[in-house]
Amino acid sequence: MGKRMGVVLGLAAVLLLSACGQRDWGVDQHGRPLAEQLQGKWLVINYWAEWCGPCRREIPQLNALDEQLRADGVRVVGVNFDGLQGAELARASEAMGIRFSVLATDPASRLKLPTSAALPVTYIVDAEGRVRERLVGEQTAAGLDSRLKALRGDS
Repeated sequence: MGKRMGVVLGLAAVLLLSACGQRDWGVDQHGRPLAEQLQGKWLVINYWAEWCGPCRREIPQLNALDEQLRADGVRVVGVNFDGLQGAELARASEAMGIRFSVLATDPASRLKLPTSAALPVTYIVDAEGRVRERLVGEQTAAGLDSRLKALRGDS
């Protein structure tokens, strides 16, 4: 009985650790953990840079989309193309007027996102973590909302 319980507890620990790894989105530009906020949500992942004019123009659209769709299980998250971290990331995000969460850790390898030579680039990821669409160039809230509705099967 003790040996069986040890095996069960060991298996449970492995499952818990692997589940934690799947949910670990790291922290945002302010150092706040994101796992609870992003797990099981549709994500609009936007890569941006301070030197990118189209990125600057689309930030207000992405802010609006994040606010509009949060209640529907959709989150907009940003990734700094230049790999800024810590205080630099927070400063750049604020300078760009970003109100949505910016990931401190690039999820590209985890989600198997292709490297993009152009910015901005936006990925739509479903609630199971599958990349459903890659959009290159400046996006609008209305256009992204339309794509999300089509992908989610919303009317």
